[in-house]
Amino acid sequence: MIFFRKKYSSCSDEKLMQYLQQGEVQAFSELYQRYSQRMLYYFYRMLAKDEQKAQDFLHDLFLKLLEKPELYDTNKKFSSWLFSIACNLCKNEYRRLTVRKQHSDDVHYFEQYQRYREEIQLENQLDGARFQKALFAELDGYDPDHRLMFLLRFQENFSIRDIAGIVGCKEGTVRSRLFYLTRKLAVCLKEFHPMVNEVDENEKNK
Repeated sequence: MIFFRKKYSSCSDEKLMQYLQQGEVQAFSELYQRYSQRMLYYFYRMLAKDEQKAQDFLHDLFLKLLEKPELYDTNKKFSSWLFSIACNLCKNEYRRLTVRKQHSDDVHYFEQYQRYREEIQLENQLDGARFQKALFAELDGYDPDHRLMFLLRFQENFSIRDIAGIVGCKEGTVRSRLFYLTRKLAVCLKEFHPMVNEVDENEKNK
């Protein structure tokens, strides 16, 4: 077991997928070790902070990876491919919720946004943790596409090109949405004097 761990721990994600496609299931364990927490946090942020639903989606994501590794094109960057699958899972969930109850998701996010804003107004001392709380409270007031792009860019550090590939739109669309969102956030969070106040022009020029 230690031998296998050493063998796979030094491999790239893409090489691990090649091993998995060849039937070496130990490679799956290494990929899960690397990405499970990142993907769980992603689902948690994108699914209204529902911990149980985030866990369920994480299970579904890696089950797809284990059952159909042949769907992965080894010429592509693994992390971008994995996030594109996660993105599609979330979009399918949004559509399901919309069919079941029109605008229920938007109402939920609006109520959550209002609740967090009220909590933040009660705080007098502002620090890094409170800024992050305020930032995500503001983000919850935006549609899923904007939240997704923001998380991929600033939480996961994907390039504009990678994000465009993940969400399936043009690079210019990604840039314009990030530019719009960061400008709005800069206004809403100006009392914190965060770096987000400066990032909008940088994003526009990348």
